[in-house]
Amino acid sequence: MTRQDDRNTRFRVAHLNPRQPTEFRIAPDAETRKALAAELDLIDLPNLHFSGRITAEGLDAWKVTGKLTARAVQACVVTLAPVTTAISEEVERFYSPHVTQSEEEEVEIPEDDVEPLGQYIDVNAVMAEALALALPLYPRAEGAELPAPVADDAEDDNTRRPFAGLADLLKKPN
Repeated sequence: MTRQDDRNTRFRVAHLNPRQPTEFRIAPDAETRKALAAELDLIDLPNLHFSGRITAEGLDAWKVTGKLTARAVQACVVTLAPVTTAISEEVERFYSPHVTQSEEEEVEIPEDDVEPLGQYIDVNAVMAEALALALPLYPRAEGAELPAPVADDAEDDNTRRPFAGLADLLKKPN
C-alpha cells in the first residue's frame, strides 16, 4: 500500500495504482486549522484528523473512504457561549469520469453521491466538506433556553390593531 503524509493531499488520478489502495492521513497544523475554523465560522478547531484510502471502483471510477475525527468549538445560538462538539464521521465519496458538472444556475442533484472525476482527487477538500456537513447547525450550551414568547394577552390593543382608530379620524369633519 502506498502511504502519504500530511503534505500531499491532492492525488493525481493518473498516478494512482488501481490494484492496491492508496492510504492517506491528514492532521492539519494549527495555522491550517485556524484558517478552516474561520472559513466555517468556528471559534476554534483544536483537533482535526482525516485518514482513509483511495481505491479503484470498476474500470475507471475511484472511491474515497475514511474516518474524520474533530473537536470543534462553536458559539451557542442562544447565549453565544462556546460549545465544544466531538465529531466522529465515516466518509465515503465516489468519483466517476461519466459524471459532468452542469453550468446552469439551477442544478438537479442526482440521487447517488457520485462526483465528477477530474485530474486530481483532493482529500483535503473532502475533509473540509465532511467537517462542514458534520457540524451542528444550531449548537446550544448546556442549560441554554430561548426566552418564552410574549403572550397575546400582554400586548395592548394599539399594537395589535394599529389602524383601528383610522376610521374615526376619517369621519371627523375638517
